[in-house]
Amino acid sequence: MIESFKLRDVEFKNRVLVASGTFGYGDEVPDLVDISRLGGIMTKSLSMKPRDGNPNPRITETSSGMLNSIGLANIGVHKFINEKLPALRAFDTRIIANIAASSVEEYCAVLELLDAESGVHGFEINVSCPNVKEGGLSFGTDPALVSRITRELRRRTAKPLIIKLTPNVTHISEFARACEAEGADALSVINTVIGMAVNIHKRTPKIATTTGGLSGPAVKPIALAKVYETVNAVKIPVIGIGGIVTWEDAAEFLIVGASMVQIGTANFINPSTGVTVAEGLKDFCAKNGLSDVGALVRTLQTNKTISVVDSWL
Repeated sequence: MIESFKLRDVEFKNRVLVASGTFGYGDEVPDLVDISRLGGIMTKSLSMKPRDGNPNPRITETSSGMLNSIGLANIGVHKFINEKLPALRAFDTRIIANIAASSVEEYCAVLELLDAESGVHGFEINVSCPNVKEGGLSFGTDPALVSRITRELRRRTAKPLIIKLTPNVTHISEFARACEAEGADALSVINTVIGMAVNIHKRTPKIATTTGGLSGPAVKPIALAKVYETVNAVKIPVIGIGGIVTWEDAAEFLIVGASMVQIGTANFINPSTGVTVAEGLKDFCAKNGLSDVGALVRTLQTNKTISVVDSWL
């Protein structure tokens, strides 16, 4: 059974990764999870300087999901390199550093520091960050800025470069094409969906920032549609994210066209979900006479006369 997948010159032992922000920096969980059975770890987002993040409360449960506004709290890239990366180098899996920043220059500076370190196998770029130089709007909702970030970072690394796209746009395909044109190796689809929850007794928002990012099973149908739109717009691989709890969920993403998947919110329920999903996919393929998990990718049967856009009208 072939489970591996190659991105640029980096080979992942299987197609199941754990999503940034749901698995710590990766060094906190070896006693809970057999990390060697994961395809890779997306680290918690890293910025140049440490960030305290948003005020509490900044996380709450919702119907079939979780709403968070952590605010990209992290220890900063220097402390990560000195205190976290040494332990990660010993793991028998791929380590992909997730980068978040408030300016194009910060994205570049953080990547350059990490690119010089052994044990970092690639980068996932979180563009759902506020651009402080342009009034605080998210980088990920401006295709010109997404293009610029991708272009500048591509020039600075030969390692896999993955852009993590926000679903909070009209057509995610526009942003996907921009990333592909500037040399991205893959796209992570999707980041969280903007959501809100209210305490009816206090008549106040349940999180301090009023709105936040919705994740978990509630967003899976949205994520599947965005992955489908993206894979029909670009030729580079797409990594599917959003509400994956079981191997059946992951199989849906592969069939729709994702080349790999990431497990996110489910890690808070069971940190071994990624391992269970990887094993489930392997068993399903074996039982169905498939010698390669990749044989599931983009096998969706649809009415070819109806376009992705038309089907929403």
